[in-house]
Amino acid sequence: MKLRFGILSTASIVPRFLKAARETDELQVTALASRNLEKAREKAKEWDIPLAFGSYEELLRAPEIDAVYIATINNHHGRYARQALEAGKHVLCEKPFVTSEEEVHQLFALAREKGLFLMEAQKAVFLPAIQKAKELIKSGALGRVGMIEFSSPIDPGYNKWQFDPEKFGGPLYGNCVYSVEISQFLFDCAAIRCAGLRTTGSTTVEDQFSGVLLLENGVLFTNRCSTRVDIRHTAVIYGEKGSIEIPAYWRARDLILRRPGCEPEIFSYPCAHELVYEVRHVAACIRAGCVTSPVMTEEMTARAIRTLRSLDQAFQ
Repeated sequence: MKLRFGILSTASIVPRFLKAARETDELQVTALASRNLEKAREKAKEWDIPLAFGSYEELLRAPEIDAVYIATINNHHGRYARQALEAGKHVLCEKPFVTSEEEVHQLFALAREKGLFLMEAQKAVFLPAIQKAKELIKSGALGRVGMIEFSSPIDPGYNKWQFDPEKFGGPLYGNCVYSVEISQFLFDCAAIRCAGLRTTGSTTVEDQFSGVLLLENGVLFTNRCSTRVDIRHTAVIYGEKGSIEIPAYWRARDLILRRPGCEPEIFSYPCAHELVYEVRHVAACIRAGCVTSPVMTEEMTARAIRTLRSLDQAFQ
């Protein structure tokens, strides 16, 4: 029998999750919840979801649900992850997972106590292009890596609440989490120092930033993000023997390996919906009785929020 998922929120990412879920045979989306029943019914009909609920709590009590995907506003993630676990549901929770490292460990402890699966939704580390980059780094194709840089534009009209500091909004928490966790995945280590600058717009939340991290292995990490200008959306990993470019890194389909004296090698991994790799992984973990992912681990999530908090403080 397929795993039955319920979705908390009608946020803009939900249709992408739905499309990925429907590309797999492992799960089905059974229910959708909004804080407004009329909206829940409208979206459930539009997206062909059988059940609609007018509150998140009501969905969590539903016996038709095995697991939930939490796509709420950032500052509500921890609250509903806890409620879902208490209700006996497996949990996939959007990034940034929660607002503090302490809460990360509390929630994972609760999941272990309940024997339920819990993971931060981080599609990027499951993308074949990112996994190929890790393979190339480990093989020595680049020699010793010295620097990794990320840059990305953000649509300033996308999800207005993202610029509300009370809702844990902003490009730092919503965007830089990708690059921080990709770096952890690629190098199996965390940041030890950080610095950065940002500008702000109409709120205290940054509208662009430039952050610098020093990783435990000596790799220098930079991330530039802007809602003001259309900067390139790419990641580049620089080593002694060459470089790897990953265009559109958080939804990457391609990887370009460049080495002196050689033609660029392009590795392509086309797919209709990039969340499909993450969705398949989650379903496999739940089927296997796992309480945590062996890839997107508790420690990765805890390190990431610690790093982002440190960067946020460094910006002040």
